[in-house]
Amino acid sequence: MARRIALLVIVSASALLAGCATYYPTGTLYTEGQMGVQANGNPGNKEGKACMRSILGLVAYGDASVDAAKRNGNIQNVDTIDYDVRNFLGIYGKYCLVVRGS
Repeated sequence: MARRIALLVIVSASALLAGCATYYPTGTLYTEGQMGVQANGNPGNKEGKACMRSILGLVAYGDASVDAAKRNGNIQNVDTIDYDVRNFLGIYGKYCLVVRGS
């Protein structure tokens, strides 16, 4: 019986401590931050944002593409691309791509 409990503890701890590799830092309880992705010069005077959302880590939806962000900001020439992320306990996440340009 003790072996089963020890095995259960090890498997549970492994599942909780294991993470997926991402290109942005993540927090176990809460993540909020911005990251620069690309810069070609000074940020332009227009900004466009495109977002995706995640629910329970099971369902993700939306269009966070550069084209969608350009469309939303009426941008022709992109100067900078930034990434904006918020996630609470893996229950709800919002991931946005922010482009600036003219």
